[in-house]
Amino acid sequence: MSALLIRLFIKDRDNVKDKNVRKKYGYLGSCTGIVLNIMLFLGKLIAGFVSGAVSVMADAFNNLSDAGSSIMSLVGFKMAAKAADEDHPFGHGRMEYISGLVISFIIMMMSIELGKSSFSKIFAHDKLAFSVMTFVILGCSVAVKLWMWYFYRKLGKKINSTSLFASAADSLSDCAATGAVMLAMVFSAFTGINIDGYMGVLVALFIFRSGFMTCKDSVSPLLGSKPDKEFVQDIVDTATSFPEIIGIHDLLIHDYGVGNTVISFHAEVPCEMDFMAAHELIDDLEDSMKEKYHCAVSIHMDPVADHDEQTIETKKIVTDVVKSIDQCLSIHDFRMTKGENRENLIFDVVVPFDFRLSDSEVKAKISKRLTEFDGRYNAVINVDKGDTL
Repeated sequence: MSALLIRLFIKDRDNVKDKNVRKKYGYLGSCTGIVLNIMLFLGKLIAGFVSGAVSVMADAFNNLSDAGSSIMSLVGFKMAAKAADEDHPFGHGRMEYISGLVISFIIMMMSIELGKSSFSKIFAHDKLAFSVMTFVILGCSVAVKLWMWYFYRKLGKKINSTSLFASAADSLSDCAATGAVMLAMVFSAFTGINIDGYMGVLVALFIFRSGFMTCKDSVSPLLGSKPDKEFVQDIVDTATSFPEIIGIHDLLIHDYGVGNTVISFHAEVPCEMDFMAAHELIDDLEDSMKEKYHCAVSIHMDPVADHDEQTIETKKIVTDVVKSIDQCLSIHDFRMTKGENRENLIFDVVVPFDFRLSDSEVKAKISKRLTEFDGRYNAVINVDKGDTL
């Protein structure tokens, strides 16, 4: 069914890097969600009136909020596909994250209201009537939501969409919530004990958790979340696949929405390399990465002395000193300047964000140990925050 819908509504479906194709995937997921969630809402609303179960009514309005979420997702995909303009030179890709944030607030507000009505139902002591029709409707709802989970996951993986992954997670939690409602009906039928209100509260908690997780997933990229380790390693591997590139550092990945990424880093090349040849090398590397990752790439060239024996030996000494403080520390951009009475050792040290020592303490420890090793050494240290590449 999923493959059929994709074939029917998305031409050039394999070209997911194209913004228009990506938008169509988003539209397909959102429109499918709107139609199915409205149908589920109407079915559960009827079942809720027949059975008098507040938990069924709560589940029905949960599906209505899901339909509203799909509408917001549709708007988000439409706005995210807008081209860059004078005020937004990096495009509007983050609108998808903002729509996800709005959706999460709608879900959480709905869960709070449903929780209130369910809590009052606990003390009402109303009798819950078992209805075969209601039970069948809820069973069909679970089956539909399981398919929607699979459908959203399939589309989400195709275009790497936070919004669609959130919809998939929401569909799975809906299955658990509806299952809890069915359990309450069966329990009441066999024991005569009405736990409908309690299950309504449980459903509300499921809905709230789904909204909170959607909020978290949407806020993280807006704040600037850490890139995937696999993506970072692939960038390193791609850069160092060029024989003349010794290594890279100061890697920055800016996320302006899926398909709107900017990569920048420093690439180390031999200092004796011809300047024009090195410039051409960097241009070739940038072009290769732009084609591979479909994003903007900016590379700064750093010449390093990789054949000078004294520089290599001194760099090893500094590396050992830094590692003696903590194995998670590393250095880059190492160079030396020699004077009559001292030798300046100039380098950057990479310090993790949650490191036990402050930046000034790290610099002081390194300087002290290098001076103890050789009184002529004068460390000129710049601290970089982040992970070692």
